[in-house]
Amino acid sequence: MIRINNNWEFTPSWSEDFMRGNAPGTAVRLPHTVRESPLHYASPADYEMVSGYRKVLDLPRDLAGKRVFLQFDGAAHIAEVYINEVKVAEHRSGYTAFRAEITDHLKDTGNVVAVRLDSTENSAIPPFGFVIDYLTFGGLYRDVWLDIRNSVYLDPPFITTPEPGEARVECAVQGDPSGLTKRISILSEAGDSIASAIVPAATLTASVPAPDARCWDLEDPVCYRCRVELLDGSGKVLDTVSETFGFRTVEFKDGAFYLNSRKVFVRGLNRHQCYPYAGYAVPEQLQREDARILKEELQVNAVRTSHYPQSHYFLDECDHRGLLVFTEIPGWQHIGDDAWKKQACENVREMVLQYRNHPSIFLWGVRINESLDDDDFYRETNRIAHELDPSRCTSGVRYIENSHLLEDVYSYNDFSHNGKTPGAMAKKAVTKEDAPLLISEANGHMFPTKAWDPWEKRQEHALRHARVLNAAMADGDHVGCYQWCMFDYPTHQDFGSGDRICYHGVMDYFRNAKPAAATHASQGQRHPVLEVISSMDIGDYAAGIIGNVTCLTNADEVRMYKNDKYVATFHSDPAFSALPHGPVTIDDTVGALLETEDRLKYEDLVRLYGLYIGNWGGQATAWRFDAVTDGEVVASVTKAPSRTLHLDVTASHTELKEGEVYDMAAVRIRLLDEYGNVAVYDPIPVTIMAEGPVEIVGPSVTVLEGGMGGTYLRTTGSSGTARVTLFTDQTEPVSLMFTVKQ
Repeated sequence: MIRINNNWEFTPSWSEDFMRGNAPGTAVRLPHTVRESPLHYASPADYEMVSGYRKVLDLPRDLAGKRVFLQFDGAAHIAEVYINEVKVAEHRSGYTAFRAEITDHLKDTGNVVAVRLDSTENSAIPPFGFVIDYLTFGGLYRDVWLDIRNSVYLDPPFITTPEPGEARVECAVQGDPSGLTKRISILSEAGDSIASAIVPAATLTASVPAPDARCWDLEDPVCYRCRVELLDGSGKVLDTVSETFGFRTVEFKDGAFYLNSRKVFVRGLNRHQCYPYAGYAVPEQLQREDARILKEELQVNAVRTSHYPQSHYFLDECDHRGLLVFTEIPGWQHIGDDAWKKQACENVREMVLQYRNHPSIFLWGVRINESLDDDDFYRETNRIAHELDPSRCTSGVRYIENSHLLEDVYSYNDFSHNGKTPGAMAKKAVTKEDAPLLISEANGHMFPTKAWDPWEKRQEHALRHARVLNAAMADGDHVGCYQWCMFDYPTHQDFGSGDRICYHGVMDYFRNAKPAAATHASQGQRHPVLEVISSMDIGDYAAGIIGNVTCLTNADEVRMYKNDKYVATFHSDPAFSALPHGPVTIDDTVGALLETEDRLKYEDLVRLYGLYIGNWGGQATAWRFDAVTDGEVVASVTKAPSRTLHLDVTASHTELKEGEVYDMAAVRIRLLDEYGNVAVYDPIPVTIMAEGPVEIVGPSVTVLEGGMGGTYLRTTGSSGTARVTLFTDQTEPVSLMFTVKQ
């Protein structure tokens, strides 16, 4: 397939004159959002419009005997496609791909593709019809492709692995298969053949033994390519298709989840597909970056793509990094009329057919998120999923107890924990069904937390995530726990804070970590984690008395020092015994420092209070926390009064690619003191200047919130070296260098 993302025109107001080429448009490149949105106070009004996209399509000269298809990976939300003023397709979902054959409508030159795009929240299709707790940005926000095929061609293969070392390949032929054969090859990602088979082209399903294949697993996510070639009688290749897949088995049994016959607790977060300013419209590298953050930084083993199918680039990175994915059809609580339900069933069909080769996907969500029971409707969605993919189980996300279970797994949004109640409800209180139980959401709106909230609230946010996860892992009745959610996101006025942002994330909107991120990261062992949530400044405490402080770490113990003098050693709180690494409570700031005397006078007590508790008028206190594993310090944090601040600026990647799609880099910004702590209380303005073949997405001046923020860079069509410089009045400027290659 040929990606055709460049040289489009856009108009915010569709007209037939625009379709015919008689009305002007603005030059744009895809992925494209109909309008950039502000960081705060974004609104559906920003993207609700009926807009138009137009492109002159250049085709190869010789198309005799060929069939030509046009594919859109994501058009939010109702698209009508015209070729040379003839309507060739209509698609009524913004979250799945669609394609149209345009062979019979092409001219020799000057073919005009026009798309009428309705990005209003049209109640005729899911997820619309009532309120929704997320924004549904509009645009041609994923890739568009040209696909030129022979008159007889192959459909994409569907690969299942019912047993280790066996690939079962289903691949249909479009056209007359008489006299033709299919050669099926299983290839390593390096391109080496590990197994092959030749079968008659009319054979729909073939089994290909691959005894040397390695299993796809969370820490060894080995992927393979299945290549199917259509051969004529002389062995000439007429068509080729290929798909990435993995050898793995997934199974729910006895109330547990098994990957390759090994019991696994599913531990993850929910993810939306939105970004500051750009909405849904970001290219491949940023989609992949979110999967990297989940696996490497947050150290979870799973993600739920709430509340709709997401980019194949994101899913492909989940495949290659070893993340378990629960993906679901578009929707949020509301169920519409019969036509609406028919479209939802079509969404199930498209989701399963388009995503079923991803080894990361282990569960299909075939209910509208948090909807009430509708047995006839959900029997049909469940039937469709099982018919198209018998290899995976189905589920559907509920917020009601004892719902009718028509799927295989009972998924439940457990918002029962309020800081004092148990972390999770007992299974018997949620469902009477003898079925696996999965927490699909927890926390979130129960305790929204901003990056600049007082340390006590940020600490409680982290602890609530720990309590829910601990409870789910402890009772043996849950197969996993997805908490809400990966990062803050914009929403409708019915939800979120006054600025219409849901501050539910363990990260901010730019993917900077809040303390709760360390709750999840500390459960993994990919890298050392040590988060000390308090600043240890007495001005943050009533009467200047430092209370209990939480550390989050994956080390064996935490040793604390005051002005380099040893105080005490602390271990994981036994209340979190089900977690691999529970929070560590620092509840003694005196420890071994305390002087021992037989008799203490009043003035002695005053002196000791000032020395060990208040520290008023004495030497500035530096607290050092060492995370220790096997007797060695693996991480260290110092909390002390700051004298200087500096910008810490990191880019998702610094080598950018230009071509049939632009590239974008995410730039995360933090204001740190000399000890590496975030300067939470300084809402400092940052000026951003770009030089070279890149441009800033969003404003050139941003204000850090909770000491953190970010920006995005986008390539502009040229190659070369680019520089981005960030300035503040309090810090030295920081520059990042980028290379743009074509």
